[in-house]
Amino acid sequence: MKGFLEDANYSIGLLDEGATLADVIDNCIYEHTHTGKRAFYVGDLGKLVKKNIQWQNVMAPIKPFYPVRCNSTPGVLEILGTLGVGFACSSKSEMALVQDLGISPENIIYTNPCKQASQIKYAAKAGINIMTCDSDVELKKIARNHPNAKLLLHIATEDISADEEMNMKFGTTLKNCRHLMECAKELGVQIVGVKFHVSGSCKELQTYIHAISDARCVFDMAEEFGFKMNMLDIGGGFTGSELQLEEVNHAIRPLLDVYFPKESGVNVIAEPGCYYVSSAFTLAVNIIAKKAVECDKLLPSGVEQTRNDDEPVFTYYINDGVYGSFASKLSEKLNTIPEVHK
Repeated sequence: MKGFLEDANYSIGLLDEGATLADVIDNCIYEHTHTGKRAFYVGDLGKLVKKNIQWQNVMAPIKPFYPVRCNSTPGVLEILGTLGVGFACSSKSEMALVQDLGISPENIIYTNPCKQASQIKYAAKAGINIMTCDSDVELKKIARNHPNAKLLLHIATEDISADEEMNMKFGTTLKNCRHLMECAKELGVQIVGVKFHVSGSCKELQTYIHAISDARCVFDMAEEFGFKMNMLDIGGGFTGSELQLEEVNHAIRPLLDVYFPKESGVNVIAEPGCYYVSSAFTLAVNIIAKKAVECDKLLPSGVEQTRNDDEPVFTYYINDGVYGSFASKLSEKLNTIPEVHK
């Protein structure tokens, strides 16, 4: 592999002809054995381009805004920026990171639901005007620190299939939207659109349909207050599966054509994060320990044991976990299936 970018935390290079992902992992394992480093990722940045082509083929003209928190590797951000993807940032450091790559403020959205006043001021100074809001507390904070902000009201969705314990709700109700518009009018703050988010674990496409219908209600409500609405953000939740992408598109396209037709001047955007990077990166870990356990202790309650009692059962421990690369398992139902490399 010919490297052309080296950093303390990552490197980017071109593969020699005939080289495979397995070869790259082998090389990294050899290097890490000598340097004492821990688990690592190997990414195929070409897959980002393929994912963007897939998005354009299925979801156009919905413009993607990549959530930087999903993977903030500069190589990933630079490629996506070159492809014309916008960025959804949740902190000052993320906004600074994408601006250092030459991304214009118009292609950046500040999406943190609970913003620090100092970071709102930073966004104002940087010319980043579009941001989300779901409460009067946030609205007043934004009015004080960024009076030229253009707000997307974040409305809640009814995700009936999600695990209640894992489903951290953000967003306001339709009823409260009127109150927020009254406050915005008094404070002189612009509301320009609506945002909602459907969890990637949601299997009910009706959730999207209800959310788009609710968004249309908010747009109609905004006309009463004289707000000129021009943006709808349908959020993230795109898993990376082409089938899921097509199913979502099939569900939302008729409603978008009716409620937000092209002639309405409303720009529809989305925030696909895992969609872009989940299939592009492979995590390599070491098994650092194992222990024999009783089989019945590993089975969920009510599941009948079908294996031979004479066969040993082991629990394996790896050098990564929920405080590292598997953090999303704390908030999402993920079933990661490992493959033995060597």
